[in-house]
Amino acid sequence: MTMLQIMALLGLGMATGLIAGLLGIGGGMIMVPFLTILFTQFQFPDAYILHMAIATSMTTIVFTAITSVRAQQKKKMIRWDIVWRLAPGIIIGGLLGGSEVFNLFKTEWLCLFFACFQLFSSYQMLTNKKPKPSRTLPGTTGMLSTGGLIGLMSSLVGAGGAFISVPFMAWCNVPMHNALASSSALGFPIAIASAAGYVIGAYGLPDLPQYSIGYIYLPALLCISLTSMMTAPIGVKIAHQLNTTQLRRIFAVLLICIAVYMLSKSFKSFGMI
Repeated sequence: MTMLQIMALLGLGMATGLIAGLLGIGGGMIMVPFLTILFTQFQFPDAYILHMAIATSMTTIVFTAITSVRAQQKKKMIRWDIVWRLAPGIIIGGLLGGSEVFNLFKTEWLCLFFACFQLFSSYQMLTNKKPKPSRTLPGTTGMLSTGGLIGLMSSLVGAGGAFISVPFMAWCNVPMHNALASSSALGFPIAIASAAGYVIGAYGLPDLPQYSIGYIYLPALLCISLTSMMTAPIGVKIAHQLNTTQLRRIFAVLLICIAVYMLSKSFKSFGMI
């Protein structure tokens, strides 16, 4: 890699760490499109570019989650009872998604799926529907199923699961600050299980780039993790000082712009434009 490319990865890590701490998300919604551009410049095989961008993005969440959780724990905002009930399903879903389901998607379909995920996430951020006051968290089966869905979907898009877990907790009348903090803690089992799946699923594939383990590109993982761990606590600190509603709306508009880019990339692959 050139020095410019290294600086770009370090800057990307700073931005995603700040966003992860501020909004309680893993940063994959920003990281994946930019890693796709960078990996294209690195001349990685086209069939692996998006898969490697998603896998590398997800694996960085292991490190971002650690720093975010430490910062959130100081604020006593994490609902550990919810985290422990969702974690078993998350681990199963993440491992299954990363090792099996992930390989079923060709690049153009994965790109389309990711764009739809971006649009769905932006819609959630732009709307603010209030749940029924009487609604509570489901029982063991419901929590296990929800955790499995969070883990599976997250492994396919390289995100920390907040796009499902935060609306789910809010729907069950968990206060927003608690939901955002708990989603940071959920990012760790999601990332660990998915990363293991990406390594298993890519075992034996030909022409993987040098310095990669499965679909995970280690130099990018190192650069992004290094700076994201520094900025994630800053994002947490800012989040507890500000009303994040306006920030989430601004970020939603950014997601729509990124989704349009990913859709155009997908349509080009299909020969539609």
